[in-house]
Amino acid sequence: MIKKIALLTVSALTLFSCQPTQTPSKKENTTVPDLAKYVNPMVGTKNMGHTYPGATTPFGGVQLSPDTNEEPYSIDGQYNGETYRYCSGYQYDDNTIFGFSHTHFSGVGHSDLGDFLVMPTTGQLNLEPGKADQPGSGYHSQFSHDTETAEPGYYKVHLDDYNIKAELTASDRVGFHQYTFEEPGDAHILLDLVYNIYNYPEKNVWTFIRVENDSLVTGFRQTKGWARNRKVYFAMAFSKPFESYGHKKYDPASYNGFYRRFSEDENFPEMAGRNIRAYFNFDAQQNEKIKIKFALSSVSTEGALKNMEAEIPDWDFEAVKTEARQKWNEELAKVDVVTSTEEELYSFYTALYHSKLSPIIYEDVDGQYLGLDQNIHQSDGFTNYTIFSLWDTYRALHPLFNILDPQRNSDMVKSMLAHQEQSVHHMLPIWSHYANENWCMIGYHSVSVIADAFAKETTDADLEKALDACISTSKVAYFNGIGEYMEQGYVSEEGSPYSVSLTLEYAYNDWCIAQLAKKLGKTDVYVEYMKRSESYRNVYDSQIGFMRPKHEDGSWRAEFDPMDTHGQGFIEGNAWNYGLYVPQQIDTMVALMGGKDKFAAQLDELFSTEVADKYIEKNEDITRDGMIGNYVHGNEPGHHIPYLYNWTNQPWKTQERVRMILDTMYKNKVDGLCGNDDAGQMSAWYIFSSLGFYPVLPGSDEYALGSPMVKSATLKLDNGKTLKIEAVNQSPENVYVEKVELNGEVLNSLSIKHSYIINGGELKFYMSDKPKI
Repeated sequence: MIKKIALLTVSALTLFSCQPTQTPSKKENTTVPDLAKYVNPMVGTKNMGHTYPGATTPFGGVQLSPDTNEEPYSIDGQYNGETYRYCSGYQYDDNTIFGFSHTHFSGVGHSDLGDFLVMPTTGQLNLEPGKADQPGSGYHSQFSHDTETAEPGYYKVHLDDYNIKAELTASDRVGFHQYTFEEPGDAHILLDLVYNIYNYPEKNVWTFIRVENDSLVTGFRQTKGWARNRKVYFAMAFSKPFESYGHKKYDPASYNGFYRRFSEDENFPEMAGRNIRAYFNFDAQQNEKIKIKFALSSVSTEGALKNMEAEIPDWDFEAVKTEARQKWNEELAKVDVVTSTEEELYSFYTALYHSKLSPIIYEDVDGQYLGLDQNIHQSDGFTNYTIFSLWDTYRALHPLFNILDPQRNSDMVKSMLAHQEQSVHHMLPIWSHYANENWCMIGYHSVSVIADAFAKETTDADLEKALDACISTSKVAYFNGIGEYMEQGYVSEEGSPYSVSLTLEYAYNDWCIAQLAKKLGKTDVYVEYMKRSESYRNVYDSQIGFMRPKHEDGSWRAEFDPMDTHGQGFIEGNAWNYGLYVPQQIDTMVALMGGKDKFAAQLDELFSTEVADKYIEKNEDITRDGMIGNYVHGNEPGHHIPYLYNWTNQPWKTQERVRMILDTMYKNKVDGLCGNDDAGQMSAWYIFSSLGFYPVLPGSDEYALGSPMVKSATLKLDNGKTLKIEAVNQSPENVYVEKVELNGEVLNSLSIKHSYIINGGELKFYMSDKPKI
């Protein structure tokens, strides 16, 4: 055992020895209401990827949260279905905690991350995680929800096996741990760098750790998962010197050079390998608090140290916790709502909280970040962001940012344009995270986010550059059927198993590109992409009244079941719901499908037809708790469907359906969401619909009107103006809208323009228990 480790002479490192530092003056508290008390971070989905309940800041680059089990991605070479439940690392049904890691996705249906798992233990050192169903089999601990607290920016739990109170908070780039050891004796802090979410034997590429002094550790990890080349650097500072340390390597080393001269396992200040678990030993006093600051960087350990010094220079846990809550309250206070019930208040602010968990800040405090080309870049005039789940979030999340967080969304647009510049494919993000493109899902929906920002005039990005990036993306022939789509106006059955969905999404994306061209006055480009935007016509079979897969030779696929969600040309949907995705030409789609009355009857049938189990059993993303008849609210392709009645002679049914969904699909419970939150899209739908309008067509400046759930809401806009929304005679029974007034004048439309919202004023819905027929 060693008692003293020589301090390094590097000035940046000596800052993190255990000597007391001067506490900086705290920020003056502003009079922001404590709306965080209405947020329940535990709300998520029970059987699918849960939202993580741990500590983070709005859009924070650290998501420090408990992981309750270690489910591998595969067992004996076969996909392990249980791992799907752990997309975010946490399941409420568990009674074990394996540790606290620093990166998580929020309710995403596929996963990665789970970096740098930290676990405090006492007694005999055990470096094996063990099995969740075998208490005492490893370093994991039992816990009870009775001792668990989850709040915006803060998490607390009691680790029963060790009598340790664990508390977590965070700044934007630094996780802050505080462990209270209730009994004296041998204590250990484990750093498990084998652990991953969606783990498999080959996921870790390399791990490196340096013990800089007796209270500071730095290093990095490289993984090959959903992001196939992901690097995260860290700096880990302890509030108390450790007495000894060591590690265990879990991969054979056939060659170790002249490092064979050393006994590397104990008290050797370099640790390197694919799979490593490190430990740091302490002599804990009774009720002693040992704190850890854990900073992340995509650039370097030096960057992580800079982040730590800038964001959490001292050891005041309560001050950081208070500041994190303050940041959340400032974000939540952008919308002040009054609801009929406290339950609705919790649902609203929990949804607003979920909408601000991602995308995340992805640069150091000095503006440096790792780019898609794996080089270091400097952001210039914007903050760089990552985690773009665009097939989900273009629909409502980014449009919501254009109202509540326009500057952030503008930075996200610029982040997407930087991605395109760094892309060897010259493509905008499809689904990207941590300087990697993972190519998940379909369409090229960055163009939707970009077009929406320009339509609503919320970005100062270069329009010419943006249009060029969109066009370049739309012409990469080898990506997901684009070549065939360009040549013949649709993706064929032979070209992709998701041919119809691809064709529909590309057609909408191309409409978005046309709008950018129109704004620049480029008529030839506008005409070209407007023509492409009508490609949906090529996969509509008027004989059966459904979108349908088509062969390369132009003939329809013979065997086709419009009810089935598997193998019918659609991804995560069927012809009944995904086949209604033509937001750019809804009037034309309605006419194609038989006119307003017939289309309304088709929507009625969609909401009332029960779906047999055989039609959804092969789709993890579609479950019963997210369905109303054949309408699937638990998945994104149909989120616009309740609003489609506005294009028929029965718009009052939009009001009825929207309120029904608000009431039944969102609850203040641990399984209160009916499907994956999908990086905030599910929650963004709730926020918009609760306020009474929804962006059916991102890329335009209009929102479809619905039926507000709130009694009143005040939107505090970035331009200093406010929009007051009032639902006169609001009640659970009064779901129908008699009339809508904007600043005292009746709106003679079923939509409202973005400029009306952003200019502030008063929007009044007059509610009734009878539809306006």
